[in-house]
Amino acid sequence: MDVDTRLLRYFVAVAEEGNLTRAAERLFVSQPALTKQIKQLESRLGVRLFTRSRAGTVLTEPGRSLAERVPALLAEWDRTLRETRSAAGRAERVLRVGFMASAANEATQHIVAAFARRRPGWRVEMRQAAWSNPTAGLADGDVDVALLRLPFPGQEDLRVEVLLTEPRWVALPAAHPFAARDLIPFHDLWDEPFVAAPPESGRWREYWLATDEREGHPPRVGAVTDQPDDWLSAIANGYGIALAPESAARFYARPGVTYRPVSGVSPSQVGVAWAPGDDGNPVVQDFVRCCLESGPPRQDDVRGT
Repeated sequence: MDVDTRLLRYFVAVAEEGNLTRAAERLFVSQPALTKQIKQLESRLGVRLFTRSRAGTVLTEPGRSLAERVPALLAEWDRTLRETRSAAGRAERVLRVGFMASAANEATQHIVAAFARRRPGWRVEMRQAAWSNPTAGLADGDVDVALLRLPFPGQEDLRVEVLLTEPRWVALPAAHPFAARDLIPFHDLWDEPFVAAPPESGRWREYWLATDEREGHPPRVGAVTDQPDDWLSAIANGYGIALAPESAARFYARPGVTYRPVSGVSPSQVGVAWAPGDDGNPVVQDFVRCCLESGPPRQDDVRGT
C-alpha cells in the first residue's frame, strides 16, 4: 500500500502540535482540509490515529507507533529528494532561487552578478512565490536557496542569514484621509481594515498585520490576497490598507496607492535561507557568500531606480 508523503507530513504536524488549529497554521492549510487529510490517512491505514476532544487531539496507540517512525522516514525522503534535485541542477548548472516580493531589493541584481562571476557557466533561476508559501518553496525542496522576508513560518528549521533591515510603512488608497500625512503613528491605524495574506499562512499573516504590536486590539481584515497585483488592487479600490516594507514604494508604485512612513511598529528584514542539509553544498554556499558580500545597495543606487 502506497501513502502520499503529504499525508504523513500532516500527521506529524498534528501529532507534534496536539491541536488541529495550530497544525493547520504551521502547514499553511485550512483546518477542514487538514481534518479531511487525516481521515484519509486513517482510512488508508485502516486504524484510528487520534482521539479528538475539546481538550485537543491525542495520539492513539497505533498513532504513537507511527509517530515514532515517520519523522526519520520523512527526513530521509527529504534528503534523497534534495540530493536528486541538486544533482539535476548541477548537471544543468542551474541554481534555483526562491523569493518573495522584491527579493533582496536593489541588491538582488548584484548578488546574481556576483554569483555568475564566482560560478562561470552557471545560471540563477529566480522563482517568485505566492504569500501563502512564505518559504518560497524552500521547505518543500522546490528551490535550492531563497531570499525571504523575516520572520516566516518554519524559520527555525532552516539556516538564515540576515541581509538587510528596513522600516515597515503603510500602503493606503490615494484618497485615504491619512495619505497626506508625513508620518502615521501605528495606533492610528488599529481600527482600519487591512488587506491580509491567507489565514493558512499563519505567522506570516500575523506579522504583516502586526498583531503583536496592537496592545490587544484585534486587526480588522477587509480583504485577503495572495499575490502583489491583487494586493495592490484591493488597496487602490479601498478595501483596506496594509503594512509593507519601505522598498514597496519603489517596487510596487501604482496609481491609486500611496505609501507613508509609520511609527510604533518594528522594521522588516530580508534574509538568505537554505536547508541545513546544504551546509556542505558548495554551490549553495557560494550563493550565500555572494549575498553576504553584496550587502545593501548604496543610496545613490536606490535613488537611481
